[in-house]
Amino acid sequence: MGALFTKTTTTVRGGMAIFAAAAILWPVMAGQALARGPENIADTAEAVIDAVVNISTKQTVDISGGGAMPQLPPGSPFEEFFEEFFKNRRGQGGPGGPGGQGAPGGPGRQGQGGEGSTPRRVSSLGSGFVIDPSGLVVTNNHVIADADEVSVILNNGTTLKAEVLGRDTKTDLALLKVSSPTPLKAVKFGDSDKLRLGEWVVAIGNPFSLGGTVTAGIVSARNRDINSGPYDNYIQTDAAINRGNSGGPLFNLDGDVIGVNTAIISPSGGSIGIGFAVPSKTVVAVIDQLREFKEVRRGWLGVRIQQVTDEIAESLSIKPARGALIAGIDDKGPAKPAGIEPGDVVIKFDGKDIKEMRDLPKIVAETAVGKDVEVLIVRKGKEEKKTVRLGRLEETEKKVAAVTKKDDVEEKPAIKKALGLDLANLSDDLRKKFKIKDKVKGVLITGVDANSPASEKRLAPGMVIAEVQQQAVANATDLQKRVESLKKEGKKAVVLLVVSPDGDPSFVALSLQ
Repeated sequence: MGALFTKTTTTVRGGMAIFAAAAILWPVMAGQALARGPENIADTAEAVIDAVVNISTKQTVDISGGGAMPQLPPGSPFEEFFEEFFKNRRGQGGPGGPGGQGAPGGPGRQGQGGEGSTPRRVSSLGSGFVIDPSGLVVTNNHVIADADEVSVILNNGTTLKAEVLGRDTKTDLALLKVSSPTPLKAVKFGDSDKLRLGEWVVAIGNPFSLGGTVTAGIVSARNRDINSGPYDNYIQTDAAINRGNSGGPLFNLDGDVIGVNTAIISPSGGSIGIGFAVPSKTVVAVIDQLREFKEVRRGWLGVRIQQVTDEIAESLSIKPARGALIAGIDDKGPAKPAGIEPGDVVIKFDGKDIKEMRDLPKIVAETAVGKDVEVLIVRKGKEEKKTVRLGRLEETEKKVAAVTKKDDVEEKPAIKKALGLDLANLSDDLRKKFKIKDKVKGVLITGVDANSPASEKRLAPGMVIAEVQQQAVANATDLQKRVESLKKEGKKAVVLLVVSPDGDPSFVALSLQ
């Protein structure tokens, strides 16, 4: 069974957890046993546990007798309820029918639930923690997503109604506000950048709706990218984190919050010793903005980027391979007036090194909107400095469709042999056949050898080669001459700027050997 990334929220129905007792009492496997920790783990837990809270949410939904399962966002606290409900309904009938007990909505038919629609109240439990005695509480966004009612349950059992001040789906964080007649116990954030591999950490939360539970482990890894969002930078820990721990704090032994427990890898839904927490550095930046603006305002550079592979680095004379390669520029973005161009490689932004592609979006997003930022780029092997005034992030998505045709092909045997491509000069007829926009200039790809490097890099008919080694090409003859010249120079690879029919660019490095 493959491992799954699982949001760690426990869903309950009618006051009872959906998980069967067997799910809660799984036997401890080899490698899951919790190692003995330093004696002051108990002191840490005792000092902070009153600041850790349970988050209870409720939602009213309409269940149709013959309808399909509602479409819920991944990790929704109500997802498990609906999965179980609709799975169990198949083969069940109404009162007295062969299928057994009827589903909500009236009398059922054999093997089916009843017709009609009945409101259903579902609940979910997660975790959170108090960061201000006045009643500010941090949790995961997926814990409170789509909820009609949110409550915070303190360690002493007191229940307080909560207001959602703000949320951020990209980092899966939310900020709540409760009113209490007395100041609440609060915890402070630590510096997640100072975490060391092997350092002891303590997780406190509400696994399987069991209430305040303390587990301990070590920091297994840092800067983990689990492909859950654009700013992934998780702390990995082997401290037991399960469903219901979502939104709970991860402490260092000084009692400082260094992460917010968010996800686990698990084939079964329970902890196998691989849990992930949003680092406190990310959390603080997001929560500060939610407190001030009730939303997150991120910096925007207005570029499309891709990874600098070893092949691209060699072709662009960048040693060692590092940075973020600019594949495209938004015409209305801040990068264009600053003089940043496709083919530039950003190696430093606002004084921070860009070691790999995914560093740039995180650093840009954390930089204040409207700030003038110095950007260090490499252009044609030389370093240059640019100054950019950041805008505010607004995301757009484009989908590209390509049509494969073999007509009007200008055959270039040398290119076919070197790169595995059939090419043609762009014409009005070819633009119509391949649905290529007028703004796209270059040489059309009309065919790709299935066994060539181009096929491995997912080049396809309908794409257009706009540049070869950062030099524009107007026709297939220019392209062939440029490639032949690079081979004579002893280049091992050629970097192509490839544009989709819609105009979305990307750089592709193809071997010349």
